[in-house]
Amino acid sequence: MEKIANKIFEVNRVPFSDDELPVEGTEHNKALYLIVKCEDSVVTRVLIDNGSSANICPLSTLSKLKVEDERIHKNSICVRGFDGGGKDSVGDIIFELTIGPVEFTMEFQVLDIAVSYNLLLGRPWIHAAKVVP
Repeated sequence: MEKIANKIFEVNRVPFSDDELPVEGTEHNKALYLIVKCEDSVVTRVLIDNGSSANICPLSTLSKLKVEDERIHKNSICVRGFDGGGKDSVGDIIFELTIGPVEFTMEFQVLDIAVSYNLLLGRPWIHAAKVVP
């Protein structure tokens, strides 16, 4: 019975192997980026950030994905950064994501910012994915 249960849980895992580690091994402190399927597009440079209390989608990513402005729900949320500064959200948007074998419906705050990632998955996704116990 335990083997059957383990196989069920294993299906919903996104595995990493040792050959994906940088030369520093497990002692590195580099950012974790994923490639995800966002609706009908493949999105690279998706940053996992356990310090972020929101999932973030830069406005530039929406234009690359050819998402209509009507899908953005206007809101009055101010997203605060580590430095204490804030940026008003353009609005929020819901995306269907596929990460490995698992599908997620996630809300993102849309920000008009210049960043090095295409999407940021913060604690809302981390908890939905049950990445932490």
